[in-house]
Amino acid sequence: MVPTDVDYLWFEQRFPDLAEAYCVTLVGNETSAGLLDRFGVGGDRVDRVGVGELVDPSYAVWDAHQGDVQLIAATSVGQWALAVEVNGYLGVTEELFAGLSAGSRLVSHFRNVNAADRFCLVDDGQLVVDFEPLFAWHRSGSHPDLYAELMRTVGMRMGQDDDLGEPGAAAFALAEAITGVRLTAELFERSAFTCGLARLPRRTRR
Repeated sequence: MVPTDVDYLWFEQRFPDLAEAYCVTLVGNETSAGLLDRFGVGGDRVDRVGVGELVDPSYAVWDAHQGDVQLIAATSVGQWALAVEVNGYLGVTEELFAGLSAGSRLVSHFRNVNAADRFCLVDDGQLVVDFEPLFAWHRSGSHPDLYAELMRTVGMRMGQDDDLGEPGAAAFALAEAITGVRLTAELFERSAFTCGLARLPRRTRR
């Protein structure tokens, strides 16, 4: 059964601090440690349980480094590795796509406090589908229409006259439909995340 936005309404309800500004990234055939390596995380790594423990440290890192360094938290979900960024966007940063998706598939979606958002599907460095969930009828990438029908099914707003719906929840549903990885509130609450610091690519720094 194809997931829909209704299946992910819990995200904003259960995790409002994270839902305000986040980036969620899945990379196939990778471990949590390997995904942190792909992000360029070096130095000390610490474990934290649940995404609630990521919020304050993430904003503290952002403030200390004026946004040039971000906290990345990763855990394994079956054959996929999941990265969660609070107030981050490295998972949808094009300068990182080649390394993050090398030999694999990356699905990442992002939203910030200004409601700017992005959904990316990258296969081994190639940006296949790229769009803003708020304006899903505008798409780019090498195969922008690859999942057009699936996008409609999961609840994406596919035309200006469509109801606004829940674009954030629909992004989670689309990610599940593409990867087969179902994210749950319990996973976000109970998973052990390995955390470290990653620096933004030079061209993206302020």
